[in-house]
Amino acid sequence: MVKITGIIENSPASASDIRQDDFLVSINGHTIADVLDYMFYAAEDFLHIVILRNNQEIAVDVKKGEYDDLGLEFDSFLMDKKRSCSNKCVFCFIDQMPPGMRDTLYFKDDDARLSFLQGNYVTLTNLNQQDIDRIINMKLNINVSVHTTNPELRCTMMNNRFAGQKLDYLKQLTDNNIKLNCQIVLCPKLNDGDELIRTLTDLSNMMPNISSIAVVPVGLSKYRDGLYPLIPFNKNSASEAIDIIEKFQAKFLDEFGSRTVFPSDEFFLIAERELPDINYYEDFSQYENGVGMLRSIIDEFEKALEIAEFNGMRSVSIATGYSPFMHISQLASLASNKWEGLSCNVYKIKNNFFGETITVTGLITGQDLIAQLKDKELGDELLISSSMLRRDSDVFLDDLTVSDVEKALNVKIKATNNDGYELLDAILGIEF
Repeated sequence: MVKITGIIENSPASASDIRQDDFLVSINGHTIADVLDYMFYAAEDFLHIVILRNNQEIAVDVKKGEYDDLGLEFDSFLMDKKRSCSNKCVFCFIDQMPPGMRDTLYFKDDDARLSFLQGNYVTLTNLNQQDIDRIINMKLNINVSVHTTNPELRCTMMNNRFAGQKLDYLKQLTDNNIKLNCQIVLCPKLNDGDELIRTLTDLSNMMPNISSIAVVPVGLSKYRDGLYPLIPFNKNSASEAIDIIEKFQAKFLDEFGSRTVFPSDEFFLIAERELPDINYYEDFSQYENGVGMLRSIIDEFEKALEIAEFNGMRSVSIATGYSPFMHISQLASLASNKWEGLSCNVYKIKNNFFGETITVTGLITGQDLIAQLKDKELGDELLISSSMLRRDSDVFLDDLTVSDVEKALNVKIKATNNDGYELLDAILGIEF
């Protein structure tokens, strides 16, 4: 039962006797507890709805187009609280953050509903059999953080004595044709090497309902006092991981017609290997996990460069992390060499906030930008990746705003998405 906080104007609900502050009890005989129940059972064209008003149940019938929104509003998107993580994973980045940051950055969600609705990854450890049955009944494809299929090792990695048992849910889901995207956070000397081979072998037995697998290297900040002793990847260990993954890619491509498992871009950068070509990544199913993102940006930028026109004078700068610095610098040089009136400087930002082992662009803070760029030639505009900012806002991880950094550096800042076309437009000063 969920409280209705509003009725959308001109919706099917607005034409019925459903009111704000009523409680939604059931739809077509199914009790409603959250957004998944609501979306699934309200999709039909005829709805028999039971509401509670003043402690009295009232039945309301509504006719609408199939899949049309019924038009009810609730206090929150999920219609109840987010489910928090019950693990204390040895590699969890949230446990490696400094104190004093905003509260939301310390919340660990592990919510299967957000996995279906927003693409979040879940560990399955806070689900029960009823939750799994609902996922199967509703045919919800979800994203799962697997990390290892060794039950004992999974318990160790997640600091959860039930983590190994929950691996049974993977088989239940795939046996019932639920499509899963999987993620493996790889930690040297823990779940790599033979353990990675075991995990990929076990997952291969669940195909083709394992749609894709992303393997990403563990990120280690400087705030690890008292935490599990992990080491970062180096050139040799990253190369070994890529070799294992690519052997399985060849096997999967032969047996299932898809490479299925992909190393994130960071592995190639750490191993100092050339990025694969665009076809390697197939449909970029794990793009948000940093799989093929850099190759995609490069490919898009080069295509945009072929058709772009520019005949003015402009000087810009780009701030980036250490990992993609070389590639972003090469793109900037391509643009500067094509147009005489264009100057583009690229600056790599050392992550003093989280520690120098963190080299990705998305974890750069406002204070590191200020400290390292205050005496640099920044030109007409400083370009940053939107991944540095809180979603749909202009706030960095350290709570400085874009405006704060602009004032400190005395330069206009423009945030660009991870898109090669958009990056070139930003360099050229073309609005998008």
